[in-house]
Parts: sequence; structure tokens; C-alpha cells
Amino acid sequence: MTSLQDILVYNGTFVQEKLYEPYLTTKFPDKKIVILTCMDTRLVEMLPKSMNLKNGDVKIVKSAGAIINHPFGGIMRSLIVAVYELHADEIYVIGHYDCGMSAIKTDQIIEKMTKRGVDPKVIEILKNSGVNVEEWLEGFSDVKESVLHSVDMIRNHPLMLKDVPVHGLIIDPNTGRLDIVSDGSAE
Repeated sequence: MTSLQDILVYNGTFVQEKLYEPYLTTKFPDKKIVILTCMDTRLVEMLPKSMNLKNGDVKIVKSAGAIINHPFGGIMRSLIVAVYELHADEIYVIGHYDCGMSAIKTDQIIEKMTKRGVDPKVIEILKNSGVNVEEWLEGFSDVKESVLHSVDMIRNHPLMLKDVPVHGLIIDPNTGRLDIVSDGSAE
């Protein structure tokens, strides 16, 4: 049985037995918070538990490394929608120690792409079209600097309200300890 089949079998039971009922909530975050964090598997349950969050409390936006690559990309759009449409009035950027994005080697990713069937000509065409694939895939060397970069991008965005506190934190994915990098309430 494939993982999709496993999921669908379980989902049928989940719906039939109404196991969803404890998770019912609205689309608006009860604590009026939106969190940008990494997609790391260790944070799926650890992050909400370490912050005493339950279903319905916050909006969570995930990207590799909690990085905002572009001021008008999908991540920033999600944060803006959360503030203007979904009643979030506080933003948390939460990176984590031992992040895979700190070890990214873009040349190795591109090599893996070509080994798996991406024509090297496509990479070249993108480069000639102004898309720097290496830069686009690039990670970071310092998680604190990376979190501060995302925090600054949000705070200085021309469409973001200036009175929305934007906090920067780093979580230890092994213990759940949160370290403050930037307290948006004090800025």
C-alpha cells in the first residue's frame, strides 16, 4: 500500500468516527498571531507544544529555513493576508538551531536536479532569463542573521502596518527552548 493509500484509509476512519470534532475552530486565529517558521519535521508538534498553542490559536506559515526570499512572494503575501484579512495583529519569525538550510550547497542541489532528469539547459535558460538559481536556492550560515533578515523584511515592507509587532526567535528543535533574537514589542 502506498503512503497516499494509507493516508486515505486512515482519513476515511477519521471522518466516519468524527475524530475531527476536537479540532473544530474558525479560520481566525484566537490569539491573533501569525507565525513564520521552518518546515523542519521536528517542529511539527514541538513548536506549538513549546508555545502552549492549540488548534485554532495561530496561523502558521512555513518555508525552508523560515526565509523570505522575495518581498512580493507567497510567504510575504500570506503574512499580509493574515494581518489584513484574518485578524492577526502580531507576527513571529521562528528559525531553529541545526537547520538544514544552513548546510545547503546549491551546486549539489543542481547536480541532484540534473541527475533526476532536469535538463541542464533549463538551468542555463533560467540564468539567461535573470533567474539566479544558485541564489534562489541559497541557505544561510547564521540562523540569528537569517531570522533578523526575515524580521526586517516584514517590518520594512511597504504594505505592512508599522504598529504590528514582529518578533524574531530561535527554537531548539531538541528541547523546545525559545531564544529571543528581536522583541517586536520593544522596537
